[in-house]
Amino acid sequence: MLGSAALATIAETLRSSRSFAAKADIATAAARLGLSGASAIAVGDDCAAIPDGDGFLLLAIEGFISAFVAADPWFAGWCGVMVNISDVAAMGGRPVAVVDALWAPGDACDPILDGLRDASAAFGVPIVGGHTNLRTDTQQLSVAILGRAQRLLTSFDAAPGDRLVAAIDLRGRYREPFPNWEAATDAPAHRLRGDIELLPLIAEAGLSKAGKDISQAGLVGTAMMLAECSRVGLSIDLAGVPRPEGVPLDRWLLSFPSFGYILAVPPFHVDDVVGRFTARGIAAADVGAVTAGSVVEILDGSARETVWDFARQPLIGCAA
Repeated sequence: MLGSAALATIAETLRSSRSFAAKADIATAAARLGLSGASAIAVGDDCAAIPDGDGFLLLAIEGFISAFVAADPWFAGWCGVMVNISDVAAMGGRPVAVVDALWAPGDACDPILDGLRDASAAFGVPIVGGHTNLRTDTQQLSVAILGRAQRLLTSFDAAPGDRLVAAIDLRGRYREPFPNWEAATDAPAHRLRGDIELLPLIAEAGLSKAGKDISQAGLVGTAMMLAECSRVGLSIDLAGVPRPEGVPLDRWLLSFPSFGYILAVPPFHVDDVVGRFTARGIAAADVGAVTAGSVVEILDGSARETVWDFARQPLIGCAA
């Protein structure tokens, strides 16, 4: 069990991390563009959800750090597809197709394109076009996705009294030296597709209305973005967080899992939601409470520590 001093150290490590700083950059762009959760199409979700007929079109894009693309080009290509699919699933949707924009010098593009192709085949989501420049001295990659949802999981519908459920595929390893917990590239395609299908099925069954995929902000940072958009607080019990054996807690809380989601779930649906994940070999647990107010705190036993207070400082600046 962690003591108060250790919990305070973890909270400070999270607050001062590059991962949190990167998410705070969203506030700068959103303010300059005049966008927020109160915009006609809410900004702050994993995808833009555009009403369309009896459902929603989902639109998202991911860009990749050049150092990551240069160091692990095949995996960067794979991630270009995978993380966009995860964004669509986090909204309760199913992916339709992706497009990519790639800048790379000559043959340096080959492993990136191979990764894009391999992930497209594994997840069954086609690449339908994009933009390519092979006469440049840098490697840059971004990938966008179109999806569709019948019922949404959003960042704006967590409510006080909900429980916070974390679901993470622990059957993996770190893709060193980066914080990526990689549990997908050697998984069978039918398992990848079935796992992703869990999220829209949960949304369509009315078991949850709010969630996010765990991003580079890590589990706590991702939960904070959900809380900020929903104008609620959180109490996160670190002892309940699904974690691989032997991985230090402070590293794990800033890790980016290939399959990881946070859902706000009414208490009477928690067992059903957790059971759907665990039935497929995915670790899932109730890790805390959605609370009234603006404070996000972490706890372990009787020790508690505030990580953030949105009343004092926004993070992504996208509250509704």
